[in-house]
Amino acid sequence: MNIFKKLSLLITLCLLGTFIFAQDNTVINTAPKDFMESNGKIYVVVAVVLVIIIGLFFYLFNIDRKLSRLEKGEKK
Repeated sequence: MNIFKKLSLLITLCLLGTFIFAQDNTVINTAPKDFMESNGKIYVVVAVVLVIIIGLFFYLFNIDRKLSRLEKGEKK
């Protein structure tokens, strides 16, 4: 790379960093979070997500077990 390309890349990255940090730090809307926490529904959401994740892992475990049986030549 020549010096012009390196310099232009450095300037671009420096400017990009200033644009990123130029954002406003004000909070726009926290109503959904407060609403979920105040009614206790956040725990319901967490429970549903956990049930879905556990179900997916159980499904993948069963598929792996069946595939291992097929690879060994067993039938059940």
